[in-house]
Amino acid sequence: MDKLELNPHSKIKNIIAVMSGKGGVGKSSVTALLAASLAREGYQVGIMDADITGPSIPKIFGIHEGLTTKDDEIFPPLTKSGIKVVSVNLLLANEDDPVIWRAPILNNTVQQFFKDITWGELDFLVIDMPPGTGDVAITVLGMLPLTGIVMVSSPQELAQMVVRKALKMSEKMGTPILGLIENMSYAVCPHCGEKYEIFGPSNGQALADDFQINFLGALPIDPVLAKLADAGQIEDYPGLNQINLGKVIATILQTNN
Repeated sequence: MDKLELNPHSKIKNIIAVMSGKGGVGKSSVTALLAASLAREGYQVGIMDADITGPSIPKIFGIHEGLTTKDDEIFPPLTKSGIKVVSVNLLLANEDDPVIWRAPILNNTVQQFFKDITWGELDFLVIDMPPGTGDVAITVLGMLPLTGIVMVSSPQELAQMVVRKALKMSEKMGTPILGLIENMSYAVCPHCGEKYEIFGPSNGQALADDFQINFLGALPIDPVLAKLADAGQIEDYPGLNQINLGKVIATILQTNN
């Protein structure tokens, strides 16, 4: 497939897809944390919500205004830390309206989000991917000039079985994998501080080793994160500095270059 080109008003240095293959492992949360962490590091960041039928990025960041147009250009709204966001939910009258589209329309929408939006100059565009290895995933991996993929898994063997499919898809399509994050790896009791592995023992490092990729770390189940995401205030998450996915990814890219 031919790679898409950006419009003359946009220049993006790095494009990172956050992928899993499996639904429900927290790709949108990881996307938001990565973007917010990169923004805290001083980078210019955008998010493209490619989960067209299940978009959640605008709610996580508390964005309610839609896209704006001027002189035939389409501009994305900004989060409070300056992250540019594009999502189909910004085009709907109500955020809970369903998007009932066939695959060709989904693919065209993803392509338009990439090439028709005035992104300006970005250091990073982070793409929140839908579940599965179907049409949208093929479009993003095949047609967008990706720098690499951040893969998201959870400790559960069922989830990792599906994540392996996405890892193998990435290999077949020749897309670099920057690393793997194990989300919902554990929970910490707020009273005693004991760690509980709710979905079983951590397997993130072993899965990363199997595919000879970086293990980016294990993220906990955190009620504070869930509360802030529901309130549209994920940029205020106090764990951002501890996780600091932005610094990890930036370091990997610098090493690779």
